[in-house]
Amino acid sequence: MAKILLVDDDKDFVEINKMLLEKEGYQIVVGYNPTEGYELLKKENPDLLILDVMMVEPDDGFAMAQKIRKEKNNIPIIMLTSVSKVTGMKFDKDDEMVPVNDFFEKPVAKETLLQAVKKYIK
Repeated sequence: MAKILLVDDDKDFVEINKMLLEKEGYQIVVGYNPTEGYELLKKENPDLLILDVMMVEPDDGFAMAQKIRKEKNNIPIIMLTSVSKVTGMKFDKDDEMVPVNDFFEKPVAKETLLQAVKKYIK
């Protein structure tokens, strides 16, 4: 069974997506802030990371993704965020600022999320 780490400070968002992904047969590990998420990443060795941008600080997800990539960890990262709606600034994946595999604005349709998850978990 593939293991997914979901890191987001929105408890309702986490619960909805945890149930969705568990229903599809994935094991879900949850972190509610970047510190907890990073510790779980090291401890649990998940197959995929689903990461929010704005948690304790507005750029926590960006910083966590950058730290993971600097350590040469190639875990697939799907970033889900509402940062563009809040800031008015547009972001997308790139190698330096947003080093993730996929980047989706919240709310993301369940079909879109499941398709992305299946893409990275073989």
